Amino acid sequence: MERLAFLTVDGLTRGAVYAAMALALVLIWRGARIVNFAQGAMAVAAAYVAHSVTAATGSFWLGFLAAPVAGLALGWLAERLVMRHVGHDRPLNAVIVALGLVLLITAVLGIVYGNEFRPAPPAFDRTAGFALLSPYDIFVFLSVAVTVGALALLFTRSKVGLRLRASAFAPEVSRLLGVNVGGMLLLGWVLAAGVGALAGMLIIPTEFGLHPNAMDRSFVVAFTAAVVGGLDSPAGAVIGGLAVGLVLSFVGGYLGDQVTPLAIIVLLLAVLLIRPAGLFAKPAARRI
Repeated sequence: MERLAFLTVDGLTRGAVYAAMALALVLIWRGARIVNFAQGAMAVAAAYVAHSVTAATGSFWLGFLAAPVAGLALGWLAERLVMRHVGHDRPLNAVIVALGLVLLITAVLGIVYGNEFRPAPPAFDRTAGFALLSPYDIFVFLSVAVTVGALALLFTRSKVGLRLRASAFAPEVSRLLGVNVGGMLLLGWVLAAGVGALAGMLIIPTEFGLHPNAMDRSFVVAFTAAVVGGLDSPAGAVIGGLAVGLVLSFVGGYLGDQVTPLAIIVLLLAVLLIRPAGLFAKPAARRI
């Protein structure tokens, strides 16, 4: 029973971080109908910026705060300098360019920082704590909850959120109504990159450390979570992330960590075969 409780808490903690990364993917998909395969690499780049700031100032929290700021800047650069100029007549164009960004960012990080693993200690102790939750678990839950809550308020309670949603679902109509659709798309990329950078800062300390490819596996897991919940559903991304975290925790705890990649592939294929739009996607309106 204690093992089950431990695996449940561990799965929810990891799932919360995967939910944040999945939410970043959903933000871009809703705005541009693009799966940003460079999201993981951008998060690693922001984590390296945080590492540099921490090394220069000696303050972990200054470095931690620098990561989302670096993510915002990377999102602005990626959309303004690259993705805005990609033709959307073929969906594969954006995928190829995003994969090219992954190679570019990974190569630059390897040249500047090297390809060896660097230590990335967490903000709080991951072992000591009350009951089943460590201080780091509590920090992760609070960070993700605040982020999700802030985004929910932005999208549901503000004029900017209304413009973002309108630009995503009806760009031509939004332009006729005076909405700066290009600016809203840029804002979506910036927000997604900032959220992805935060997720990277929460994930990397739980893995082997900082490395140019540190987020590769986590990105695949987060992408699976986004597909499970539905790329059009922010709430689905959160629930999907938690569900995937639980699946990985239980499979790894009872069958071994070597089976977890297979579990992710099976889960992804099952959802794509049974409900390709995602478990929480709204049914499309029928057009006559």
